[in-house]
Amino acid sequence: MATEPVEMEDVPMQSEHEVNGLQTEELFWRNHQLWLQECGFMLRPRFRRDWVPSWQTDPKLVPFLCEDAIPLAATQIVDAIRVEDGASVALKLISKSVHPEEAEIFEYFSTPELRADPRNHCLPLLDTLSPPDDEDKLIFVMKLMRKYDSPRFDTFGEVMEFFRQMFEGMQFMHHHRVAHRDGNSNNIMMDGQHLFPSGFHPQYQRYERGAEKGMFKFRKAKHYTRTQRPVKYYFIDFGISCKFGPGEDTRAYPIMGGDRSPPEFGVRESEFANPTVGKLDPFATDIYYLGNLICRDFLDGYPPLAVARKLGFEFMRPLVSDMVQSDPVKRPTIDQVVSRFQEIHSGLSWWKLRSRVVKETEVTAWHLRRLMIHWVRKVGFVLRRVPAMPAPSP
Repeated sequence: MATEPVEMEDVPMQSEHEVNGLQTEELFWRNHQLWLQECGFMLRPRFRRDWVPSWQTDPKLVPFLCEDAIPLAATQIVDAIRVEDGASVALKLISKSVHPEEAEIFEYFSTPELRADPRNHCLPLLDTLSPPDDEDKLIFVMKLMRKYDSPRFDTFGEVMEFFRQMFEGMQFMHHHRVAHRDGNSNNIMMDGQHLFPSGFHPQYQRYERGAEKGMFKFRKAKHYTRTQRPVKYYFIDFGISCKFGPGEDTRAYPIMGGDRSPPEFGVRESEFANPTVGKLDPFATDIYYLGNLICRDFLDGYPPLAVARKLGFEFMRPLVSDMVQSDPVKRPTIDQVVSRFQEIHSGLSWWKLRSRVVKETEVTAWHLRRLMIHWVRKVGFVLRRVPAMPAPSP
């Protein structure tokens, strides 16, 4: 198992507004906590009706270091424990009037027939709750996910397996005439709970759960690598996705998602406005999103979000360059992307697939330490014939 060094960016900083009570957007969860408990889901103490901030009852506590001061990263999603089995889940609040197709598409890909297909990488919907006091609202019950790149990738084979699953999942959606339309890095997650034997905090996922005398411990969560315990990746958030019927025109008016850079939208990325162009091919835009994710998170990095370039991925450049072409018509289809990716993969040696992924900004001292640990694992994997591209069991 591995741990990462504590960095200053890991230490959460919260404003007085955040630590002296609930955020306004969090009140929904506090107000519905007893009902959710009746439905079988227990929220953290912060969101319970009888919550009194721990730092108010013990003046020795530092507010922003208390576990019950940890706010929600996204206030429409709260973490919870499913009472019947103790499983960690996430509850997402949506408005049917704002996102009318989200529930339909989510439920469609969660039907038993489609759920059983290993090519389906849409996050499973575990349950749907209807708040009794608001007919417009729904609450989706989902597995608790992690960012797709947390913990960091260890080998090229692990990254290639991520690419493979990402392309496979988009191909599955496109074959079912669904365009995701928001396939940025925030909407591709990982079911990584089995990587962390001691678990992890649902909001500060680099750390273990728990507190001592009310203070959050900030103890780094130990984890396995993806090669040791393969993971499955999922697309989430179908709020602006569209599903087209047989024979229906598959063009749609564009709408901005998390990645605001598609050239066909005719809007500068810094502008917070929806495009005003006519109908476009959302499937071609999906291809752009996946290509741009690889550009920003691997090939080139993305300085505005402090994303470092990963060295050694230039073999993906020809495919990715085609995926992000300015003219959507010239982009490959998802079937062509999958075919070309298979050719790229077949051309990589086992040595390359087992090589360590290195960030351009990696500090030399940590590079040498990680390299030694990597070599010990690498020799063990080779001797035990562990696959270089670690795919999860169907």
